[in-house]
Amino acid sequence: MITPEIKQKIAEAIRERASMYPSSAKYATKLGINKSVLSRILNGETEKVLDNARWVTIARLLDVNIGGQSNWVVAETPVYIYVTEQLTACQRQSISGLLCDRADIGKSFAAKNYVRTHANAIYVDCSQVKCKTKLIRAIAKEFGLDCRGRYADVYADLVFYLKGISNPLVVLDEAGDLEYTAFLELKGLWNATEYTCGWYMMGANALRHKIDTMIERKRVGYEEIFSRYGQRYQRITPESSQEYKDFALAQVALVAQANGSTLPPTKMFAATGGSLRRVHTELTKQATEAQ
Repeated sequence: MITPEIKQKIAEAIRERASMYPSSAKYATKLGINKSVLSRILNGETEKVLDNARWVTIARLLDVNIGGQSNWVVAETPVYIYVTEQLTACQRQSISGLLCDRADIGKSFAAKNYVRTHANAIYVDCSQVKCKTKLIRAIAKEFGLDCRGRYADVYADLVFYLKGISNPLVVLDEAGDLEYTAFLELKGLWNATEYTCGWYMMGANALRHKIDTMIERKRVGYEEIFSRYGQRYQRITPESSQEYKDFALAQVALVAQANGSTLPPTKMFAATGGSLRRVHTELTKQATEAQ
């Protein structure tokens, strides 16, 4: 049930992020609604504006928590700071980067939070758009472009748009899930937007293995992709197991303390193994039990 309170919460997120788009038309396209409906929401209307299904869709697109849990407090962990600095540099200088590191350390959270607060920056979860057509259409939609026409037109419009706006940034998370043709298309898109668009590719260590294996097998395109994304793998976490344990414990402590954990950091670490996704689950459970 989408209550009036939940609608207000989603509407607040819509209003907060309106300035991230160059026009109301593009923002409306991103949200999947028309300009007149967007205008009504921006002016404070929520009742009889959208059906419940569309409210849920917009909440998903804007990453709005509708489950009733308390608001999440951002903790500036080493991973959060590193990813934010990387994305800032890529966007400002229209350069590219490639981050391959352990899962569940906060890479995705940091990237999503960055694009939420920076104009012309978008985030794409590649595990949901593995083939080239879905990937390019998803990138186009995130920028507020029409993604429903002929693929060639969507691609051409996307290139034209990226070359025309100020400092665009595309963050590609879970990039190891992309199909081969999608990687080749990214190479072409990078070539077409060189010096005008920042790109940042992220994934777990399997992404590095995939790229290295394909380069070793001389698979067309992978060496070029590696070169275009900085020709080096960025990494944040320490290699040794003990150093990583200390690193993960420090991250858990920062997140747990920022969000009012009832467990001391060492016990939270023991309960979650240092996974920040599991920390989030544990903290959500604590918040629910406290209500």
